[in-house]
Amino acid sequence: MTHKETMQHKPGLLKEAVIQIGAGGCAGFVEACIMHPMDLIKTRFQLQVKHAQYDALYYTGIGDCMKKMYRNEGLAAFWKGILPPIVMETPKRAVKFFSFEQYKKLFNSNSSMPLANYCAGFLTGVTEGILVNPFEVVKVQMQSDRKHVSHSPSTFAVTRRILSQQGFGLNGINKGMSATIMRNGIFNTFYFGIYNTIVSRAQKQMDHVPEFILKFSCGFISGTVASCMNIPFDVAKSRIQGPQGEIKYKGTLQTIYTVYHREGFKALYKGLLPKILRLGPGGAIMLIVYDYMKSYLTVQFSD
Repeated sequence: MTHKETMQHKPGLLKEAVIQIGAGGCAGFVEACIMHPMDLIKTRFQLQVKHAQYDALYYTGIGDCMKKMYRNEGLAAFWKGILPPIVMETPKRAVKFFSFEQYKKLFNSNSSMPLANYCAGFLTGVTEGILVNPFEVVKVQMQSDRKHVSHSPSTFAVTRRILSQQGFGLNGINKGMSATIMRNGIFNTFYFGIYNTIVSRAQKQMDHVPEFILKFSCGFISGTVASCMNIPFDVAKSRIQGPQGEIKYKGTLQTIYTVYHREGFKALYKGLLPKILRLGPGGAIMLIVYDYMKSYLTVQFSD
């Protein structure tokens, strides 16, 4: 390729990156604002330990959790810790979708190959996990606080406390890094792998189904399956990053074993229902917003 041809090719690559990052950022922002309450409820369930069932604030189900949160903490409590996700989700999803498109090219020039989608999804999750882990630590600390929202510390106060008391390392703002990487890696493997595989096949065989319904259904399925596959690592992440009681959670596998040994196999799937209720429709929302924003931006940049 000549120097002239290279210079002509670069604007196309830059335009593609801007479109993918812009569309991914919009998808993350919309999904975070709509689905955050379910993420909070999921975290509350994951932080509950078995002996706490005698606590007056023990949650027996999603409805019970919502009722007790509303009564004790106020309506705004459902959006506790929303600032880190908003600050995080826009660049996070921008990186997520941009990384996936680039990793997919790395594995196979034929982007319809299922294996390329799964492998690209895993590397996307690893990249995403490394970038977002500090935000996750702050978010989990805020979501674990059961005080009324008016008495709860701000995002900046929580961040400052973690940094001053525990520092920047793997015992501070970056604790739970390996659990976050595995959680996001496994989720994105199935999320992108399943969606891109079934949506391309379904479009060929279901011409009479509206595109929106088809994509929402495929996104819901991929988000649900991915949530079921990575939930033990999500529980481990919440325990490591949340308040430490008499049990000290450190490594990912050690935490999974400790939870299993002390609370049983079902404890590794705590918060699964609210997680599905968030990432099933949330996963569909993200993919739909991304696809439509990508198409819109492509048209705008082509003018």
